[in-house]
Amino acid sequence: MLGQWMEAEMREQPRALAANADRYHDELTRALGGQAFEMVLLVARGSSDNAALYGRYLIEVHLGIPVSLAAPSVWTRFGSEVRFPKCLAVGISQSGAAPDVAEVLGALKRQGHATLAITNTENSLLTTVADHALLLGVGTENSIAATKTYTASLLALYQLVRALGGRLPVPALPDDVWVQRAQVSAETQLGALLRSQTLFALGRGYAFSTAHETALKLMECALLPCKSYSTADFQHGPKALAGHGSCAVLFGEDGAALRSQGALVVNAPEPGQGVADPIWQVVYGQWLALLAARARGLDPDDAQFIQKVTQTI
Repeated sequence: MLGQWMEAEMREQPRALAANADRYHDELTRALGGQAFEMVLLVARGSSDNAALYGRYLIEVHLGIPVSLAAPSVWTRFGSEVRFPKCLAVGISQSGAAPDVAEVLGALKRQGHATLAITNTENSLLTTVADHALLLGVGTENSIAATKTYTASLLALYQLVRALGGRLPVPALPDDVWVQRAQVSAETQLGALLRSQTLFALGRGYAFSTAHETALKLMECALLPCKSYSTADFQHGPKALAGHGSCAVLFGEDGAALRSQGALVVNAPEPGQGVADPIWQVVYGQWLALLAARARGLDPDDAQFIQKVTQTI
């Protein structure tokens, strides 16, 4: 069956997250609890960069600390040494093999800043560079598409904010019932995507990360060009394309205005978990991508022109 690894790993998510949630909080509290930082630098690529978007909102909203999403080329291409105030640099890489992420962490460590690696791979490059490493511990991910490592990265960032003093509740986590609900919803709404020539994924705030990750999944798994936007930015021009022949996947947003323009609108099911919603919502985006790939005769476990571990410098 096409995408059998991807589906199996999607279905593993409830158990993998539940098994590691407390450990993430405990290990991060031991490593960083009680420390105060003037800013946080998040360093990532690909799906991990989408997870970092969630981390940015969590940190700025619940800790009041400014966050910068690193542009690794500043270091790797231009050789610049950026001067930061007292900083926590967090590198996120599911494989732990990203050389540009490692280079940024190394540069920050040499400047005396605290560094943390979040990765699923023990003894990987990032774990050797950073002061502290949090292993996701969700088992081998065989499919090219990141699924359980992505949701685990979201959970790790949530627990990092709690460890640093953010007043967040113990996270509610998706269960098998939610995975099934997301699948049924995606199956019901898939036709709108497949009938459309222009695709958007839209969200705002915490859901902005989910819009980005869903667009990435639709592109890499199903070869469907999809552009993600904040719903606020979407109003500043791109919505002109949202007419007949287009479809918008919405996370936590109303689609009445887009429907009035002639666009098809797909509303993701809402988990109602507040701050933790992205950990749940993206399961629906994963199902959309997997089902769209199958409908088009594509295998996301063997995606076109890409590989599981991508190394950029």
